[in-house]
Amino acid sequence: MLSGPPGRTSALPEPVPRVLAIVLTWNGRDDTLACVGSLLALDYPRFEILVVDNASTDGTIDALDARFAGRIRVQRNERNLLFAGGMNVGLESALRERFDFALLLNNDTRVDPGLIRGLVAAAAADARIAAAGPKIYYADPPDVLWFAGGELSLWRGWSRHIGLREPDHGQHDVSAAAAYLTRCCMLIRTAALAEVGLLDTGYAMYAEDADWCLRARARGYRLVYAPAARMWHRVSASTGARSAYKIRRRARSQLRLLARHARWYHWLTIPVFTAAEAVRVGWMLLLRRV
Repeated sequence: MLSGPPGRTSALPEPVPRVLAIVLTWNGRDDTLACVGSLLALDYPRFEILVVDNASTDGTIDALDARFAGRIRVQRNERNLLFAGGMNVGLESALRERFDFALLLNNDTRVDPGLIRGLVAAAAADARIAAAGPKIYYADPPDVLWFAGGELSLWRGWSRHIGLREPDHGQHDVSAAAAYLTRCCMLIRTAALAEVGLLDTGYAMYAEDADWCLRARARGYRLVYAPAARMWHRVSASTGARSAYKIRRRARSQLRLLARHARWYHWLTIPVFTAAEAVRVGWMLLLRRV
């Protein structure tokens, strides 16, 4: 990991908000253990960790109990509820227990000790900020960016990560408004969650984060990218971890997203940009660059 995390100096409001960090896992024992271990090193004074297990069969729960008993909470679902359904279990706990913020977190991540501090400081600046997202690096190489804010255009019909595959030279070190934030890591204000609603379980894979962000923005909320908060995501910087299966599922979710949020005039340009994107992705797949 990189040195000198800037998030540790971020000022916090008083009283310090309570945060529930929700880690969703399904047969990801080793990743989940490493993720939870990094969360336990956070420098934030008021947070709890909830691992939501989507009916894993690889011994995840036993391993969590053996290593972290008494320091975290574990909720086991009787079946795999996929991302939205599984994460909603944790979000419902955050609402029921009156946490101020809920942190959505992939289990294949490692966080900087200042992660929550940086996100809370950014989100607390304005009550109309529904969510904040961090600067996210690839786990390998650890100085290459995976996410530095998100763009989402209904005219084009797609979203994209700002800074994707760029070596970090400080070019994305200024906090900025974001059109959307990735589900990989997103701090959500529970007051906004109560108004906007939970994640839409109709998205079997992908786009539930973009959908929630669009719904929040439609209610007048804002989203922010907070580079003082940092983390690392275990995806491949050279291949992008895409497969034909994932691309098909992403396309289905994207169509659902557009059917819900796009207006008639957006469909004048969506087919053109979609065709261009399909050609680009196909070429990148051929070259094994995605």
